[in-house]
This record gives sequence, C-alpha cells and structure tokens, in this order.
Amino acid sequence: MLTLKRLVSALTLCFLSLPVLAQTEAGPASQPAAPAAPAAQAAPAAPAPDDAEAAPQTILVSGSRPGPGLWKVSKGDHVMWVFGTYSPLPIKMEWRSREVEKVIAQSQEYLKPPGSGVSVGWGAVTALPFLIGVKKNPDGAELKDVLPPEVYARWRTLKQVYFGDDNGIERERPAFVAGQLSDRALKQAGLTNAGEVTRTIEKIVDKHQLKITDPSVHVQVKNPGQAVRDFKKSPMDDVPCLAKTIERLESDLLMMRARANAWAIGEYEDIRKLNYGDRAACMQAVTNSSLSKTQPELLTLNERALASWVAAAEKALATNASTFSVLQIKEILDPKGVLATLQAKGYTVEPPK
Repeated sequence: MLTLKRLVSALTLCFLSLPVLAQTEAGPASQPAAPAAPAAQAAPAAPAPDDAEAAPQTILVSGSRPGPGLWKVSKGDHVMWVFGTYSPLPIKMEWRSREVEKVIAQSQEYLKPPGSGVSVGWGAVTALPFLIGVKKNPDGAELKDVLPPEVYARWRTLKQVYFGDDNGIERERPAFVAGQLSDRALKQAGLTNAGEVTRTIEKIVDKHQLKITDPSVHVQVKNPGQAVRDFKKSPMDDVPCLAKTIERLESDLLMMRARANAWAIGEYEDIRKLNYGDRAACMQAVTNSSLSKTQPELLTLNERALASWVAAAEKALATNASTFSVLQIKEILDPKGVLATLQAKGYTVEPPK
C-alpha cells in the first residue's frame, strides 16, 4: 500500500514542483540588492558566454569546498545563523565548512528550509489503474502538434543532443519534457540538482543532537483516482515552460557553471545577479492544471510555506541563544524574501563578513 501512495505522490509532485525547475536554473539579470547584501567589494560581473575570458570558468571546481559564509539574524543576544544553498552544483564537488560545523555545535535548534508537500491518503489505490500514460499529451498529440514551429525546431536540435533517437519523448507533455531535458543537460555539463549539501548539514545536526523544526506546509489531495483521470485528459498551459527551459539551455549553461563555481568558493556576488522572474512560465502550467482548479489551496502553498518559516524563525529566535537554518541563496537575497521580512519586523540582518 505504501508503494501505491508513493506512485500517486510522485504524480502530483511532478507537476506541482515545476516552478522549482525554473527557480534553480534562471538566467542572469540585474536584480536589486537585498537589505542584507554587502555594500562594497562587489565581485566583477560574470562574462557573457561568448566572451573569450569565460573559457577558464568552464572548468568546474572539485574537491572539498566551503560555499558562502553565514548570514546573521539577531535581536538582542539571540542569534540565528543562516547558510545559503544553491543549485545546480558541480557533480564531483564535496562540501565541508568548519564554520558551519562550529556554529551547529553551539546551537540549540535546526530550522529546516521552507517546504511544501502533497499527500494522498489511503485513497491512492484508486489511482493505480490510471497512472499508465499520465505523462503523455491528451488525445495522442505529439510535441510537433503542440509546440510553435520555431520552438519545435529548437527542441529537435536539443533532442538530438540529449535524447538521440528516443522518439517516445515526443509524446510527453511539454512540462515533463522540460524537466527531463534540464536534468540531462545539467548532467552532461557536470552539474547536479541533488541536495548533497543539505544532507551533509543534517548529518552534522544529528551528530550534535539539535532540536529539529520542520515548518513545511502540506495539502492532501482529494479523491486521487479522479484527480489522475482528470489530469490525463486535461490540457496544461505548459508550452512556455518548455520554451523557457530551451532558452536557458541554449544560452545559459556556461553561466550556470560559473555561478556554481562562485558558490563553491564563497564568491556569491555573481549569484546576486540572478533573476527568477521567468519561473512564471512553469508556475502558469500549475495554475492551469486540473488539480489546482479543484483544489485552489495548492496555488498558495509557496506563500504559506514562507510564512510558516518566518513564524518558526521568530519563535526560535525568541527561545534559543543560537539557532541554525538553511535557505536557498535566492531567498536570502530576495528583497521581498524571508530575511527581508524579518528585517522589516525589527530583526538585524547581517551578511557574511
């Protein structure tokens, strides 16, 4: 029975997590500095992919790397230390930070990053017969039928590079194709979205027996069997999601590698130039999905997850002398992110020194 639940959970999470794809792979653009960002000693902007000076950055760092320093959130003599994670990172890179280990050893609580999830309950068994073909376009359509000719031509070029003669992919929905295309391109570029850094941190937390607080927000899918049936026959507004993914992979793989290097050696100024605006294309696919239309609370999962983290952070800061937490770099540097929210509430936020 547990296996059946996992199958349906994988289905729902597959398209509910689509915005994450865009968030972790957004291209470079100018972004206002967050309140906690340092005001001086800014690193030079990363060169454009066709710049001759970019060549050395194609060699990914390896071995043990520390990543960026810790952000400090405080009120009075109570402190929360925040480590910024980033994705994608070099496949062969190991992460180790003595500073992080020392802070964890001196802390009383570990606050996990914001998160959200979908559960299906015991009704998952009703969805099992309908899972076959769930990733395919409705009515047997292929990518050539749903993509504009110009986008399809660009897709065919990348398909040959990353999928070869596998024509089965042509029958899948653009959103699912985007995910597979991105994974294969990153792997070939020596990058991965695997969360090894967070897993290493959690092992250190367990070693020092910190209290662990998970502020994640969860929603249970109503009638999983019907949800799967509706999803299979319903269209998604996911063509822009694949088009944006193709655009990033055509122009931004080199910059992804450069930013991965910047994170690994602690030079996060280049990462501050990220623009996460084009995640809207994949978010739109979720907005128009059949599941979200029947359960609109799924559309606010991200906002509620962030609010839950802020509430947990305030409680931890009031309770502990020292708290340790992890956030994505984009959330730390977002002028409307959770650290900016804490700063607006009167907490002092300081960047790494």
